[in-house]
Amino acid sequence: MPHATYPAARSAEPAAADRSAPRHHVRPAGGNWCNDPNGPLFHDGRYHLFFQHNPHAAVWGDIHWGHASSPDLVHWTDHGIALAPSPGLPDRLGAWSGCSVVEHGVPTAVYTGMDRHDGIGSVMLARPVDPALNRLRALHRPVVDGPPPGADLIAFRDPYVFTHEGSRWALLGAGHRSGAPRPDVFVYRIPEGGIDEPWQYAGSLLDAGHSVAARYATPAEAWECPALVPLRGGRWLLILSLWIGGVTYTAAYLTGALRRHGEGLRFAPDGGGGLLDHGRDFYAPTALVESDRTLVWGWSWESRTEAESVAAGWAGCLTYPRELGLHPDGTVRHAFARELTGLRGRKLGAADPLPAAYEVQADVRVQAPDAEVTVRLGNAVALRVNPMRGTLTLDRAGASASTDRPYTRTATVTGAGPASTGGRLRLLVDGPIIEAIWDERVALTEKVYPAPEGEWAAEVTQSAAEVTVRAWEHP
Repeated sequence: MPHATYPAARSAEPAAADRSAPRHHVRPAGGNWCNDPNGPLFHDGRYHLFFQHNPHAAVWGDIHWGHASSPDLVHWTDHGIALAPSPGLPDRLGAWSGCSVVEHGVPTAVYTGMDRHDGIGSVMLARPVDPALNRLRALHRPVVDGPPPGADLIAFRDPYVFTHEGSRWALLGAGHRSGAPRPDVFVYRIPEGGIDEPWQYAGSLLDAGHSVAARYATPAEAWECPALVPLRGGRWLLILSLWIGGVTYTAAYLTGALRRHGEGLRFAPDGGGGLLDHGRDFYAPTALVESDRTLVWGWSWESRTEAESVAAGWAGCLTYPRELGLHPDGTVRHAFARELTGLRGRKLGAADPLPAAYEVQADVRVQAPDAEVTVRLGNAVALRVNPMRGTLTLDRAGASASTDRPYTRTATVTGAGPASTGGRLRLLVDGPIIEAIWDERVALTEKVYPAPEGEWAAEVTQSAAEVTVRAWEHP
């Protein structure tokens, strides 16, 4: 699409020791630009995570793949650039977003090769030249050399490979140019002979003409970074990033079934859907499907101006990994990856000043109607939960966003889920990035500059509730 962890002391970037820069989130150790997560996989005992990266500036452009790896999703090592554009090949103008698969025991990057300036790419493959996957080399021949004949598109990119009923398929995000904007997801069948054989176009998986898609995944000019996640009972979760006029912070999901349709597949929505994250710093999520869970990372862009990012020497990072699944009632479950409890260090008391990175956990039980509980992070930021309304609100009135691209940000943002009489609020804060999940049903990600400082507190601010709070530093 157009658009690591390391201890701060090891970073080549001076700002890494500053509380205004993340310490534990995956991003390039040398600074500069970072956007979409790409190609997560688990191989030879390590998690590998790639990402879009401009190694030359803290602005989008000259897109490479950066690379970080971890044995436990907590301690990461940055490996620098894994994949660079190749002169003379269809990725000469950029190695854009995609996924990874393991083909006959060999990890293979599946990505968008870009050799034009209109957002229309090809699908290319790259394979490692060393066992640690530190460097990937592009295969010369694309497996998809462009959109299907006759398609008048403004976008064609971001391959995602999945398996259904023993066959391998791939999705590509697209957007039609003719008439009113109409985002689409194209389906390709991967030949049984191997992923490096030419793929076969198999039609549309879903477009915005479907009423459920129109309700939950528009307005958009194109759907970027599509991903399909298997759920229980034969259901699937389709993730779509809504690209329109420079807006790159909205990711939606739909639940439904996959059905054969001629030579291809169609996604049949079952009525479920909504925002995957209700904040304004979460976009282009990608998934790693494991045997017992699905891990998802998103891209957290910036709430400050481009000039401020350039002055800081970096822009963008990836979110913490989350586990995505279903609750027993069939609604979507959001949870931080279980390994992230390994970040916890010393416990924080109520009067302790906020460290650079930390976690707050508040268990809430409503004792009277319309109860509200607020967790304050210094004097600048507050998060409020109202269980009976199902709402989680972030109030950053004391730390207004400086960016006006694409829109001026309001001081508050609210996510809503099912009503209840209680639940757990978890906040994971790493410098400026705040990730909050309420009751494993509502997620909200926001970057705040300057990063919250001062004392923290949790209190009942409306009606009556019982609150139990614990907090830890993330050293």
